[in-house]
Amino acid sequence: MGTMILPLCSHPHASLSSYSTLPLKQISIRKIRNSVRASSITPFEMEQPMRGRALMEFPHLLAPHKDLMVGLISALDKRLHRHLLPSSATVPPDAEYYQNQSGASQGSLCINRGVDSSPIDFILASWLHLSLPTGGAMNITNIQGYLKSSTDAPHFQFELVQCSPTYFIFFLDLIPRKDLVLNPDYLKTYYEDSQLEALRKQLGTQVVEAKPYFSSSLYFRNVVSPTGIVVSITCEDGGTAGRAEEIIRDNIEPIANEVLEIWMDSCVCKGGTTTAGENERDQLEKRDRMIKSRAIEMDLSSSMPIQFGQEVADRVLGIIRGVFRIMFSLILLIDPFM
Repeated sequence: MGTMILPLCSHPHASLSSYSTLPLKQISIRKIRNSVRASSITPFEMEQPMRGRALMEFPHLLAPHKDLMVGLISALDKRLHRHLLPSSATVPPDAEYYQNQSGASQGSLCINRGVDSSPIDFILASWLHLSLPTGGAMNITNIQGYLKSSTDAPHFQFELVQCSPTYFIFFLDLIPRKDLVLNPDYLKTYYEDSQLEALRKQLGTQVVEAKPYFSSSLYFRNVVSPTGIVVSITCEDGGTAGRAEEIIRDNIEPIANEVLEIWMDSCVCKGGTTTAGENERDQLEKRDRMIKSRAIEMDLSSSMPIQFGQEVADRVLGIIRGVFRIMFSLILLIDPFM
């Protein structure tokens, strides 16, 4: 849900290294979005279980940030709607959209379980608009795709945190489900052959403002893959929201779209590597369960009541715990009370 608070250190000390760019596939979120708009069928008449009305509003985002989120969810709907159950079967209206008593902090939650025949365990999409004690607000958008233990393919994680009009944090990764040292074939299949590393380098080449963002949590650093993108982007020296919008539209959007396409192609539609037996499945489930448990331990239960009050927090977290047994959300990239 993008509500897990992990403490992070101060700004990183070095920018990403410069490398030659990798041409992206000619698959554009904007093309997907425009094709939906051009159709005579409205989005809500299509079989698109991801599309909760509150979720798709994204009322507080910069325009390119909203377009990015709508595009990613549209891409998921276009490719995976037959894999998913409607979110309305899991998330009631008072959890699909929620706010604190004053209305200053708001959130939306969409959870789609996978059908029995799908390798998808669930897909979660959310946004949070959090009022800060120091004034202003933070906007967090999050999409997570998690697979069942019938496959060992990685999970998908996207998070974009807009801390101010000119400062944001970007996290994008395929979360490994096996030890990459002990399983070099897994490393080669999902992280070398997929060109994820080239995409990570491309962002550093194209966006000079991007700097590595080092979490103070050593645990989190161990969960992220070697090709994961975890960067802060500050538009300084007279930077404006216009520059931030340009980076989201021209750099983050195509890379996020490309990684999502890789996940859908290699991990969902091809099904990954089928787990060999009960012992292997047990190991995958144990790894996933440990990450879920860690997420709950590291502040989710305390941060939600602070922002939304105990009643709202109990309602939303109760749904999440009931569906997933333990909430699996890797990060909210910064502490909203810093």
